[in-house]
Amino acid sequence: MTFKQKILQHHMVLLQDKIDVYRDMISGLADDAQNDAKSSAGDKHETALSMMHLEQEKLSAKLQEAIHFKEILSKIDVSMDSDKVILGSLVKANNLQLFISAALPKITIDGISVLALSPQSPLGSQLIGKEVGDEVEVNGSKFTVEAVQ
Repeated sequence: MTFKQKILQHHMVLLQDKIDVYRDMISGLADDAQNDAKSSAGDKHETALSMMHLEQEKLSAKLQEAIHFKEILSKIDVSMDSDKVILGSLVKANNLQLFISAALPKITIDGISVLALSPQSPLGSQLIGKEVGDEVEVNGSKFTVEAVQ
């Protein structure tokens, strides 16, 4: 398994775990609301149901975001190499390993830290289309593309 494949697989597992947790939490809230409806009445009951509903909405938004990120990752072909930075490229710049995919948490694979960047992020958008040796500047910091996989 290549380094890029390991990165993609790790992110897919993390996202699936998040999706499972969010679904479980939403299901738990729905069960709580149903049980609460059977046993309570009055203003306190209405407030509790409203709070549960708001929490469900927040979790649903996070769930949709995780599903969206997983869909983006599923479109990446890590076996494809390009001299230019594209979606799915692993870019080394300023001794940072940057995986152009989606805005995901920093991970460590084989002792190497990898930052996942969205191609729409300030740095990601500047890197798209660049080649080894190209420089970009974001927020006053210069980044030199050292390698593209």
